[in-house]
Amino acid sequence: MAPQKDYYRVLGVAESATPDEIKKSYRRLAKRHHPDANPNDKSAGERFKEISEAYAVLSDADKRKQYDMLRKYGAFAPGGPSRGGPRPGPTPGGGQRFEEYDFGGGLGGLGDLFSSIFGGGEGRREEEKAEAVETVVAIPFRIAALGGKVPIVVPVNEACPTCGGSGAAPGASLSVCSECKGSGQVSFGYGGFAVKRPCPSCRGKGRIPSQRCGTCQGAGDVRTERRIMVEVPPGTDDGTKVRLKEQGTRAKGGKAGDLLVSFQVESDRFFSRDGVDVLCTVPVNMVQASLGTKIKVRTLDGKHVVLRIPPGTQPGRKFRIKGQGIEKHGTRGDQLVEIEVQVPAHLSPEQESRLRAFADEAGLKY
Repeated sequence: MAPQKDYYRVLGVAESATPDEIKKSYRRLAKRHHPDANPNDKSAGERFKEISEAYAVLSDADKRKQYDMLRKYGAFAPGGPSRGGPRPGPTPGGGQRFEEYDFGGGLGGLGDLFSSIFGGGEGRREEEKAEAVETVVAIPFRIAALGGKVPIVVPVNEACPTCGGSGAAPGASLSVCSECKGSGQVSFGYGGFAVKRPCPSCRGKGRIPSQRCGTCQGAGDVRTERRIMVEVPPGTDDGTKVRLKEQGTRAKGGKAGDLLVSFQVESDRFFSRDGVDVLCTVPVNMVQASLGTKIKVRTLDGKHVVLRIPPGTQPGRKFRIKGQGIEKHGTRGDQLVEIEVQVPAHLSPEQESRLRAFADEAGLKY
């Protein structure tokens, strides 16, 4: 059997790569080699699986640490160790050679350690779960502030409605896959170090139909759109994320992955936000500001509050309406109302004359 491929080489990153570098490389390669993006390239599917396997290990801190330990002892080198694990020893050239050695003690054997990373073990068939899918959803300011539900449409892989996920045409017979002997998985690696992945011949199903389903072309999955109502928590900020368990796309022959929803809060023509406080600007004319008045101010819940504007109110003055802000973590903010004094853009000759007379009487410069 061919030696295990180097996951760092598969993703094209250095051994010292950061988690962000690993994720960036994975996303770039996965997008390029995804089967949906390469419908006429059969090798794209295999390449995509290798990329996914590499990322599943290197993106997990514990798995990566154990994998690095195996690489250190030559578990993945061509002509690598035989069953029982490597034993370092001197070579005539002064380097290291590997002989059979059982890593006992806390490691429980190198083969066990390897299995703990990849879920290996002969005869075991574990259901694969797809990677989480992330989507960005724009939500109105008011829903972000008060909470509520918004509908989203997510493209996902679903079990084919014609064959129910079997990949077989109606009435077709199913035979045991000769490649995986019906397990749905094939092993690759070297000696006692085996990694399991979905069988490429039967696509992880363990059975091969005499005639493939015409709807999904034997894949068992079809691309569709799912409409989901997402709960928006009160006080949601721009960039807040929520995870919906198993609401994403489905792995081939496995479970659906999670859906990660990132909220993008839309701006509002009237309201803005400062933490849990809500801000707004209300215009009054210069007479109202000078003599005082009462105005109605709209609040987040759609109601109106009467606000008293005292005589001599200056432009930019702010008034606080208690308890009309955003409630978050048991704290309720206020609504801050800023006054904007509007000045007439045009005056008639008579109005201008009267205004000048008033200015002269009051000692105002103009």
